[in-house]
Amino acid sequence: MDEALAGHADWIDVKLHADGFVTVVDNGRGIPVDPHPKFPKKSALEVIMCTLHAGGKFDSKVYETSGGLHGVGVSVANALSELMEVEVARGGKLYAMAFARGVPQGKLKELGRTPNRRGTSVRFRPDPQIFGAKAAFKPGRLFKMARSKAYLFGGVEIRWSCDKALLAGIDDVPEQETFHFERGLTDFLTSALHGTTLVHPDIFAGKVGKTGSHGAVEWAVAWVADADGFVSSYCNTIPTQDGGTHEAGLRGALTRSLRDHAERAGQAKRAASVTQDDVMIGAGCMLSVFIREPEFQGQTKDRLATVEAQRIVEQAVKDSFDHWLAGNPNQANRLLDWVIERADERVRRRAEKETQRKSATRKLRLPGKLADCTNTAAQGSEIFIVEGDSAGGSAKQARDRANQAVLPLRGKILNVASATKDKLAGNQQLADLIQALGVGMSTHYRDEELRYEKVIVMTDADVDGAHIASLLITFFYRQMPQLIEKGHLYLAVPPLFRLSHGGKTFYARNEAHRDELLKQEFHANAKVEIGRFKGLGEMMASQLKETTMDPKKRTLLKVMLMTDDREGTADSVERLMGTKAEARFAFITERAEFATEELLDV
Repeated sequence: MDEALAGHADWIDVKLHADGFVTVVDNGRGIPVDPHPKFPKKSALEVIMCTLHAGGKFDSKVYETSGGLHGVGVSVANALSELMEVEVARGGKLYAMAFARGVPQGKLKELGRTPNRRGTSVRFRPDPQIFGAKAAFKPGRLFKMARSKAYLFGGVEIRWSCDKALLAGIDDVPEQETFHFERGLTDFLTSALHGTTLVHPDIFAGKVGKTGSHGAVEWAVAWVADADGFVSSYCNTIPTQDGGTHEAGLRGALTRSLRDHAERAGQAKRAASVTQDDVMIGAGCMLSVFIREPEFQGQTKDRLATVEAQRIVEQAVKDSFDHWLAGNPNQANRLLDWVIERADERVRRRAEKETQRKSATRKLRLPGKLADCTNTAAQGSEIFIVEGDSAGGSAKQARDRANQAVLPLRGKILNVASATKDKLAGNQQLADLIQALGVGMSTHYRDEELRYEKVIVMTDADVDGAHIASLLITFFYRQMPQLIEKGHLYLAVPPLFRLSHGGKTFYARNEAHRDELLKQEFHANAKVEIGRFKGLGEMMASQLKETTMDPKKRTLLKVMLMTDDREGTADSVERLMGTKAEARFAFITERAEFATEELLDV
């Protein structure tokens, strides 16, 4: 790979044989065979293959960047091989030399002219005296390694072949395969994410610098909606399984860019507490960096420690991600909303965990304003969520204490569609509501712990009441969607008018219903007494019970989700209740011709 990255080879053959040997061939310059300057009686090939710290990696003139560091790789592999055979085609001639457990089996041989061939071929087998008689290469591991190397450098063609006898019982490794990926890491990530659902359709990918040169960076990133994220990183084509400074640069760049985009989009407050973990939790990332003389933690090179790598990666990715977000506003906003939701969920989990910890040593405490029912079972019981203490007083008198509970709320609750997670976590009214219901939020919702079979929103029959009902529905939709899906949420239908004449009394929901009752139930010349309720608190307890709370006489509207258009429902909630005022303005403008006085009154 180092020869390919340096521009001297464009193909590599990897062959796994039934006798346990593996052969690797390239069409590079070929290992030098001239007498070694420090050991004139030995060829450079023999010194490289048998002497520690003698590789070409120490001279920056040979390779600007390389996977090797200490010049021990090939000499150690040679020492641990029962037999290693090397052929070099260089300068129009073919040379060969054999080794057994690191010991030369004769001098370098010149086999003749080969004008149409160049490069190096290495054939070797692990020593059974060291690794055991059953030791063998794993076809699956070598196959994946060969494929990953091709992804990391789109300009190289890697040809894989494996003896059929070695593939018995192995279904995902072919006998022969040729790897050549022009799009590099983008193809790598596309393959890795096959079958998953992405938050945004396009992969964010880029490349800075020439592959193989110092400071070159290549990346491909996409956010997965239905699976956990991952980061596969490489330095000089060496996999860094434990990450390191280059991954730190990637995380920092993605997080800073998203925060900057949030500020430009007017979402800075919502994104204020977004952390790197929130950004990376669903991110599928491929990262490749090339550094001259990299530093690793440990001999296995699993973690990159070069400090400069963080700066190089962060600068390259940050600039490109800024442009990508600005050029793809729809995808950028979708991604930002998704990341903020992950942050909100993290805060909720932490708050719920803290609440559970505090509650572990004390008995269940219900909100002070809750007038609970005597029925301890959820089946057959219901809770009325009412607007204000005045309405709460009337409702408490009108209820059936056996199975009807009443929870008064103080005015309009928080709009959770536009509130920050900090405000959501600190809102006492919502905390009381959650505590009264007995269930958690979001992924921690537990339907079996719901304390009431019906949750009934009961607000005034006017515009303010409708607004409060909308805020409550938005809260349940965003934080407890299962409550709606399970059929627990209802809207009460209190009257707006009371009509009485000659001992007859009727209640009307709105002006249209009032006019309909006047025509159907009273004579044309009758002097009907029409009273308009200012709110639930203005109604006598007997009237509230008769019209709104008595199961035998009341009307309830069941809140249901449009299962055939869930995406449309989510878009409507965001449009009407979210942070973007211009979306609501557009909604009003589009429907201005329908906003007659009659409809507004309704």
